[in-house]
Parts: sequence; C-alpha cells; structure tokens
Amino acid sequence: MTIHLELHDGIALTTLDRGLDTATCAELVLKLEEADAAGARAVVLTGTGDTFSPGVDLARLTEGGARYAEEFLPTLSDALLAVFGFPHPVVAAVNGTALGAGLVLAAACDHRVAADGDGRLGVPDLLVGVPFPLAALEILRCAYGTTPLPALAYSGATLTVADALARGLVDEVVPAGELATRAHEMAARLATLPTEAFAHTKAQLRQPYHERIAENRVADDAHVEHLWGTESTLAAVKSAVDNG
Repeated sequence: MTIHLELHDGIALTTLDRGLDTATCAELVLKLEEADAAGARAVVLTGTGDTFSPGVDLARLTEGGARYAEEFLPTLSDALLAVFGFPHPVVAAVNGTALGAGLVLAAACDHRVAADGDGRLGVPDLLVGVPFPLAALEILRCAYGTTPLPALAYSGATLTVADALARGLVDEVVPAGELATRAHEMAARLATLPTEAFAHTKAQLRQPYHERIAENRVADDAHVEHLWGTESTLAAVKSAVDNG
C-alpha cells in the first residue's frame, strides 16, 4: 500500500508516500472511490516528509521502457482525472516538493495550501523529453490559466514556495507546523457548502477542460506514449535518474 486514507470528522486525509507509478496511480483512484463511499465530505491530499509528490517514478520508467510507458500513461491520466473530477472539495496540503505530475496533482485540487520551507515546485519533465499527457496539461490550464502555462512548461524551472505563491501555483503559504491544521480547516469550510450545488458548480467550472480531454485524449495519448518510449527519451531519463 502506497497511499494511506484516514477519515476524521468527515474529512478524508489521503497521504502519498512515494512517486507515481502504475500501482500508485491505480490505488489513488480506488482510495478516492473509498473516501466517497465512506461518506467523506471533503478530501485533504498530502505527502510524507518534505515531499508532496516527486512526480513520475522515472526509475520505474527506465526499468520498464516503452512497454511500461504504454501501460503507465493511461493510468496516470486516470489518477489525475479522479482528483480533478472528484465531486467533493479536495484541498492539497503541499508539505514540500511537488514536481511534474506531482504539481499537476496539486493543480487538480480545489485549493492549495503550501508549507513554508525548502520545497520546490515546477514541471521540469520537458527537459528530459517526456511531455505531459493531455489530461495533465488541461488540469494545469484550468488551475493556472493559458497565458502562464508555456513559461512554466518550457522553462522546466522549479520555484521556491515564495515564488510559487507569487506565480499563483499555490493559494496560500503557512508555517510547516500549521499545514495540517490549516488544510483541514479549509476542507471543512468547503465541506459546509451544499453538497449537490458544490458538485454541480465544480463540474460547470471544469466542463470545458473535461470536454477537450474527452475529445482529444485518445489521439494525443498515443503520440505521448510514443515519445516517452523512444530510445533517446529513455536514455535522457536514465541519465537524469543516474545523476540524481
């Protein structure tokens, strides 16, 4: 088990404890279904230690190669969309570094609270030739807008927490010791909104992004899978993994 779920006062605390691979992505979908079935009114999504999520487990990609990429990418999109489309409020408690798909997970939430500290946030994936699947880009577009997205993706820069706040990647920053409390408070406040009205409004706000994903995902994902599985991409990923 790589994801832990605890239900307190109607708030489901969902904790990631490793990078994203096929099993973890599938488990995240199941945990959200479990939280909904258990009657959770809201979810807090967080990580362990000083890492919210390091993003894709690139070591697993280098081990599995093109065949693994073909298996993994649809599962990654499904996990991101499970968070993005969850009908109840989801608050990201960004306890530290959030990179690549890890930042997309935070972007898929309804509110992002970050811990003040040494964490870095960004999407450096393009630097090693692994473009995001369409679902990830549309989630980033929804959270941060179209205009800032090219600079974020093309530069591959990782930002400090203060810079991430200034750029709108997170909604607020609190001392690390107050993160869990503040995230729970925010989730509880959002959970007081009428359930059906919240779910409908959230669906309305995100409908254009869901529609673009549904219309274009099949063709785009096939191209992304091809790019992830090329020899040059896999060599670049291995070099990145080897160099830490």
